[in-house]
Amino acid sequence: MLERLNQALDHLEACLDREIDMAEVARIAAVSEYHFRRLFSALAGMPLPVYVRRRRMTLAGAEVLAGELTLLDIAVRYGYGSGEAFTRAFRSVHGIGPGEARRTGAVLTAQPRMSFRVV
Repeated sequence: MLERLNQALDHLEACLDREIDMAEVARIAAVSEYHFRRLFSALAGMPLPVYVRRRRMTLAGAEVLAGELTLLDIAVRYGYGSGEAFTRAFRSVHGIGPGEARRTGAVLTAQPRMSFRVV
């Protein structure tokens, strides 16, 4: 079961820069979408949408600091329809706006990639 969950998380990670088909993620885990969300929350200690948002903002933060793409390009890549929406989400996760983070080279909050294992 844990192997299937980790395969589902691998698929989820591969889709962070586009819309995620949660039904497909759940299919990989061999459970319903409802059960996948409940199982994820129970094991991870946070709801699935929160994890996805934090992971996207972790990746977006790295791209902001790298400075290769415009902030709007990064916003669009991670599913935000406007620079303002991206800035609000970025600030809620990192505590600083993306423009200021890029200018100052700020240390940003990171959500590590999750995997499940038996201990």
